[in-house]
Amino acid sequence: MEDSISVARGPTQRLDKWLWQARFFKTRSLAAREVSAGNCRVNGTRVTKPAAAVGEGDVLTFAQARRVRVIRVTGLPARRGPAAEAQAHYVDLAPPEPPSAKEGGAPVAEPGGRPTKRARRTLEQMRGRALE
Repeated sequence: MEDSISVARGPTQRLDKWLWQARFFKTRSLAAREVSAGNCRVNGTRVTKPAAAVGEGDVLTFAQARRVRVIRVTGLPARRGPAAEAQAHYVDLAPPEPPSAKEGGAPVAEPGGRPTKRARRTLEQMRGRALE
């Protein structure tokens, strides 16, 4: 019987190493911990061994920072290089998340900005009268 994970269509690489080199995890040990916890799937099959083989064309599904990432492997990186280089080795299949109401995009400055010394003193005088 063939195992759907180990069927290789060319060169392969360890799953934890690929996730680290593709910059999904900050350290290789974090990537290995996530895989060992069973939080990663390769071609729809749950994987618990960080040494599972990953090759071109495989689809990876894993959780990352409150998102579920669905990634198709398009290449095997030779090193952990810059982010632009790492992004060339995968295609993100998950649709982009809509911005939440909390985030709402860029912060908006309050009109008027910081009060002047004169405006602050006037405000303090009005507050003092309200307390009397």
